[in-house]
Amino acid sequence: MALETHPFDIAEHLDTEEGIEEFMKAAFEEGDAAFIARSLGIVARARGMTKLARDVGVNRKALYTALSGEGNPEFATILKVMKALGLELTPVLVKAEDAA
Repeated sequence: MALETHPFDIAEHLDTEEGIEEFMKAAFEEGDAAFIARSLGIVARARGMTKLARDVGVNRKALYTALSGEGNPEFATILKVMKALGLELTPVLVKAEDAA
């Protein structure tokens, strides 16, 4: 009997505010803009891309592209998406030895 597998989709498991917050914190710790955009896309799918697109004022297809990790979204789009998802971007000073 063959083992049946299914693709893992983290969006299906991001069902709490705390889970989403920790997921996005981890994405930002990576420091990779494409990874952050893709992670926002995963959260957007977990919350409902169609409603988010309406809230942000972007069509759904364009939002999928921008948050795919392969798109190049404008910073303003990222800020709008984060606000619509209930997230904010807050600057934090980095220790001198960690800043390089």
